[in-house]
Amino acid sequence: MARTRGRGLQPTSLGGKLVAILTAVGVAGALGITLLLAFVITPNFNALEANANAGHIDRTRATLTDYANKLESAVRDYGDWTQSYAYMAAPTTAFEQESFSPLAMSNLAVQGMAYVRPDGSIQIARWYDPATGGERADLRAALIDTIARTDLAKVVGTDNSGRFYARLGSVVAAIGVAQVRRSDGTGRPRGYVLMAREFTSKQISALLQLDATIDRSRVTDTEIVDKGRLTTAIAVPILGADGHAVAAARFTVPRDISLLGRRMLMLAVAGSTLLLLIVLLVLRRTLGWLVIAPLLSVEQHMQKVRVSGSLALLDDEGRSDEFGSLGRSFNAMLSQLKDLREQIEVQSFALGRSESAVAVMHNVRNALNPISTILSQGIAQPPPIDRVTVERAVIELGKADMPAARREKLAAFVAAAVAAEVAGREAMRGELHVGREAMAHVLEIIGQQQASAHERPPLDLVDVSEIVARNASIARYSQGASIAFSFPGLPHRALANRVILSQVIGNLLGNAAEAIGATGSDSGSIDVTIRETDTAVEITLRDNGEGFDADVGATLFQRGFSTRQHKSGGLGLHWCANSMTAMEGSLRLESEGKGRGAIAVLTLKAPIADALAA
Repeated sequence: MARTRGRGLQPTSLGGKLVAILTAVGVAGALGITLLLAFVITPNFNALEANANAGHIDRTRATLTDYANKLESAVRDYGDWTQSYAYMAAPTTAFEQESFSPLAMSNLAVQGMAYVRPDGSIQIARWYDPATGGERADLRAALIDTIARTDLAKVVGTDNSGRFYARLGSVVAAIGVAQVRRSDGTGRPRGYVLMAREFTSKQISALLQLDATIDRSRVTDTEIVDKGRLTTAIAVPILGADGHAVAAARFTVPRDISLLGRRMLMLAVAGSTLLLLIVLLVLRRTLGWLVIAPLLSVEQHMQKVRVSGSLALLDDEGRSDEFGSLGRSFNAMLSQLKDLREQIEVQSFALGRSESAVAVMHNVRNALNPISTILSQGIAQPPPIDRVTVERAVIELGKADMPAARREKLAAFVAAAVAAEVAGREAMRGELHVGREAMAHVLEIIGQQQASAHERPPLDLVDVSEIVARNASIARYSQGASIAFSFPGLPHRALANRVILSQVIGNLLGNAAEAIGATGSDSGSIDVTIRETDTAVEITLRDNGEGFDADVGATLFQRGFSTRQHKSGGLGLHWCANSMTAMEGSLRLESEGKGRGAIAVLTLKAPIADALAA
């Protein structure tokens, strides 16, 4: 089997479809791998990053708590002190100079101190500024205002001490609170002692080992994690005595974990996609070598056979695979076709003569059926009024002594009888006119057959609507059922042989009428539509008869086949299909199933513009 090389793959060829399928599989595979890796890698690294951010937040909270705890330990020493207890009962200047001096506050590393009576009034309050060595009145006033707004008993609780953060003007400070008692913890508390230590951005940066700041402008009671492209901004609230934030500790951390996960994802996607592309490329080359090339060789040989008409055998390369078996089966088929061609050529001449004669008789029989129906109906039809009764009425009218009322009734009866007779004669004349057209149709079939027996029928410009209307009026009498016909009233032109097309349409309408009668119903409908395009005219005949199953549709055009068990033949549809082919057209039958009607579609050539204008 010779291989074909150097031929481009067409999009509609098997090779082109395989390439398209492999490309689609590659794209889908790459997308699937990307999504899979994204769903596996990205969530894990996001979780790691979320845990790291949570660790930063917890460490910041711990730092804030530890900073305030140290201040609480210092203020507890002043609260549980007998001298403080005595001072609250009898304030002295010596105690104030000793305990509230700049040196004492500097040694405690606090900037603000205050003693508060049990009723909330201030015993003493000071704010020491280490930079100037003096007292700052604004921060002292802010400390006093904070004390007035804070429930110190709630802050201290049952532990005799507590701590909280507060904003004192432009300063954020940690404040420790303790009850004033004796050194041994006895005695009724005589108030509270407070110490305030300023909390700056420099201090929290040193504690967190990060570049952090104290933000007093954008404050929320919950943590804020704002993820950027390369860094994450975190804000941890600094809570006051009422549980609401007075400031926030803000800092940024690099998104190293997220960047690492992104790089891993890109590397994994790139590697897997490249591997997939290599596999698809190798698979495409293998399919082209093992499948496409042998198929192209078979296709080229079939084209040579079609062009030359010579049933030459395919070269056998001795392959043992499926394509080798295909080549041997193909050669066996060509040998059988060659023998069958010779037999068909011998039989075609004799078959053509007998088929032509039988087809004509079949069409003549279809055309004579309406004549027989019309004659049978005319013979069996009784007179509209009894003739003896009419003659008796006429005789009575001739009597001179007839009463006027009786004479009027007899005159009306005779007039009605004459009108009924005239109507009956007109109906009979119409039926005889249809019978004359059917007889003319028979004579035309017989006369045309001899002229076109041995040549392709000539194609003329015909009015399809007129032919359908003529055969519809004849087909009304082919069955006893009442059939309603619907067909276009406007003319539709097509290229066909008028006589043959009339026979085909008449045969199809007759078959449709038989199908309606086979349902057992006394009425039915046949709908005819005509659609024109630039190159073809399509005639659709739709009936609501018995229809046929899908497996029967392929055998309807076989010679001798019939769906009517009480009839023989079936040559009508076979002849109709051959006649449409001879007129360079086609015929096909369709049905949705048994009992759902049938559709016959005839396709003819559309007339060219010059012929239509003429």
